[in-house]
Amino acid sequence: MLAAVTALDEGRTPERPVLRAAVRTLLAALTERAPGRSVEVRVPPYGAVQCVPGPRHTRGTPPNVVEMDSATWLALATGRLGWAEAVTEGRVRVSGIRADLSAYLPI
Repeated sequence: MLAAVTALDEGRTPERPVLRAAVRTLLAALTERAPGRSVEVRVPPYGAVQCVPGPRHTRGTPPNVVEMDSATWLALATGRLGWAEAVTEGRVRVSGIRADLSAYLPI
């Protein structure tokens, strides 16, 4: 994970396997910090998880979705970017009343 974050901090693009591993590691940490299945967090093409306590979603498109690119996810998860700033700038797409992850970030 450190290699991916360091590369992004230096303005470089991390190698794909390194970036994938970092995204998945931080998504897993989010599910530990916010167990549940009411929000789906998507970081295409590397991963998606369900987290946050509340009503469980089982079929079709979830009502509470958070989606972003991998660089934004790493910045949010490590505290390099704030939730409100990311949403305001359009770097994070959110839908649903439970789609606010600010209480769980940074990890």
